[in-house]
Amino acid sequence: MAIVEVKVPQLSESVAEATLLQWKKKPGEAVAIDEILIEIETDKVVLEVPAPSAGVLSELVVGDGGTVTSDQVIAK
Repeated sequence: MAIVEVKVPQLSESVAEATLLQWKKKPGEAVAIDEILIEIETDKVVLEVPAPSAGVLSELVVGDGGTVTSDQVIAK
């Protein structure tokens, strides 16, 4: 099985950074495709990040409260 990277969605041009709120899943837990993994907060909006494929969440690259940018890998 291939390792799939979970990335921060494209943020608007006026937003440079966002904050990870709380992971909905822990490493080792199974996830379904499009299941919400985490919410990301910017100064304008809260975005939900869905699982790009079904599988098992193997690693959190950035933990709760971490600051992230567009297209940054946050989990595998």
